[in-house]
Amino acid sequence: MQIESSSGGAAAAQPPASAAVPSEPITLPARLGHILCLDDFERAARSHLPKPVFAYISGAVERNHSLRANVLSFQQYEFLPRMLVDMSRRVTAATLFGKRWSAPFGMAPMGISALSAYRGDLVLTQGARAEGVPMIMSGSSLIRMEDVAQANPDAWFQAYVPGSEPEIVALIERVQAAGFRTLVVTVDASIASNRENNIRAGFSTPLRPSLALAWQGITHPRWTFGTFLKTIACHGMPHFENNYARRGAPILSANVQRDFSDRGHLNWDHFRMIRRLWPGTLVIKGILDPRDARIAADCGADGIIVSNHGGRQLDGTVAPLRMLPQVVAACPDLPVMIDSGFRRGTDVLKAIALGAKFVFIGRPFNYAAAVAGEPGVRKAVALLREEVSRNMAMLGVNALSELDASYLVPARAGA
Repeated sequence: MQIESSSGGAAAAQPPASAAVPSEPITLPARLGHILCLDDFERAARSHLPKPVFAYISGAVERNHSLRANVLSFQQYEFLPRMLVDMSRRVTAATLFGKRWSAPFGMAPMGISALSAYRGDLVLTQGARAEGVPMIMSGSSLIRMEDVAQANPDAWFQAYVPGSEPEIVALIERVQAAGFRTLVVTVDASIASNRENNIRAGFSTPLRPSLALAWQGITHPRWTFGTFLKTIACHGMPHFENNYARRGAPILSANVQRDFSDRGHLNWDHFRMIRRLWPGTLVIKGILDPRDARIAADCGADGIIVSNHGGRQLDGTVAPLRMLPQVVAACPDLPVMIDSGFRRGTDVLKAIALGAKFVFIGRPFNYAAAVAGEPGVRKAVALLREEVSRNMAMLGVNALSELDASYLVPARAGA
């Protein structure tokens, strides 16, 4: 049996009730009637957001080499579809850590999302819950983790490990008390990266009041009144709430400094300590080398996210898709996930064919929340899920478990 997906587009096969695709239509404002794919949300956000805020989300580091390489990596593989396969029973549902989701993708952690979208973390987690996909909350967020866990008990929490053991213990205890059951430890950001594009665009954390920043607010009134001023009026000045067990710096200040204390001394012993402290599912994020993946598994990780931080840390880092098969081979006993650069259903299916159990996507959902709130987030999920379903049909597969490397052919160089 087939149903109409929640975006009102192409029909998709119905997953089991535990991962059912919502059937009610999603309506976006008329000004967003042109939205057909995730890339369209980025174009809409570029005009909606002040230049510094958009630059923070869209940019990467230095020459943006890794940012571009992530996108180009999908061109290294071409599909080899099968014909005359009955595809009427296909399902996009995927199971991860014992829970069945409506699609094989979820929302990657996105810092400061409540600056680009009103109550951004809540909007994202509520949209994810409504559409039946996982959402990872960022530790660099402006809404208390307790509020997000209450809104979506299935949300995951992503931590940037603090620099001292007492602070690590306090943060883990707070995450557990908040009700999260899955903890994601990001390990590729112990050193602050060289985000020159942020400086050139006038972005800093905290933001510094200036005439240029005021002009951006004046020239982007929909964001100014619908996100920034509405937040201050209803909830006060946003602060970094979740990097530590305590509250952090405000998002706007002329003289307060955010704590960027050096965490370069962190090592595998700290990860082992977190494993001893954390009773739930433990995922490590930011792994690229299969040797590190094996160490993580031996240290007790329950899952691995292959990632180069969306190209936002070391410029020139290899694209995660290129390393995915090697990491999967190194850790056949663990679910290997991936993020960085995913935008289309074809991107998702290529990763699944190469052994990924799940894909996480960040920037596009941030853009969707910024321009259209929760309906935008749900529309983005629905559009991508439709692409996955449609592309499964054209590949000739009814279940994601059928996909493997036999459905891919290496692209010819220069073709």
